[in-house]
Amino acid sequence: MMLTLVPGTEHTVETEVKHSRFIASLARIDGTEAAQSFLASQKSSYPDARHHCSAFVIGYDANSRVERSTDDGEPGGTAGVPMLQVLKSRDLVDVIVVVTRYFGGVKLGAGGLVRAYSGAVSAALDSAELVVRKERVLRTLGIRHSEAGRVEAELRARGVSVLGTTYGSKAVMTLATDDADDLESIVASVTSGAGQMEPAGTMWVDTPCAPFR
Repeated sequence: MMLTLVPGTEHTVETEVKHSRFIASLARIDGTEAAQSFLASQKSSYPDARHHCSAFVIGYDANSRVERSTDDGEPGGTAGVPMLQVLKSRDLVDVIVVVTRYFGGVKLGAGGLVRAYSGAVSAALDSAELVVRKERVLRTLGIRHSEAGRVEAELRARGVSVLGTTYGSKAVMTLATDDADDLESIVASVTSGAGQMEPAGTMWVDTPCAPFR
């Protein structure tokens, strides 16, 4: 299961550790340019802060996923990497987090920094509005025009998503499902084996998810 933020939303939570302020800001992004733009906006919002550390994960396919992090002046490995590990441990994708730090006069040490930065990200995620990203299988189903209305109604009644219908020599419906084998069985039953399905790729959809607690 992969999670992401609700589209178009940003979420910010502030924590404090030994008088240092850690402002964690989350955003949903669709590419590295969007990530850089959000990081720039956070730097602009808090221009007097000493550090703007960041981490992001982009892409649903593990083979092409992009993961990056920056420490922005903090000791190497004490900020960006721990932040990235939190995103990965919670299965977040297409999300960037920027943690802005205002130094409070007390040095935290390497271990303290790791806990503070990872804790800031966890606190933001705990109250963020998240959605589950699911990959749905698409199929086209060709049937006679005279059967289109009945077949669509029965498919919907059995929980099949009918995304649309085009009309040519046949009525061709585009169907979406989480279970291809189940869809095959339903279509065979509804059409008495006469329906002709063809692969039509996949699509990603958002479904509600309760916040972490």
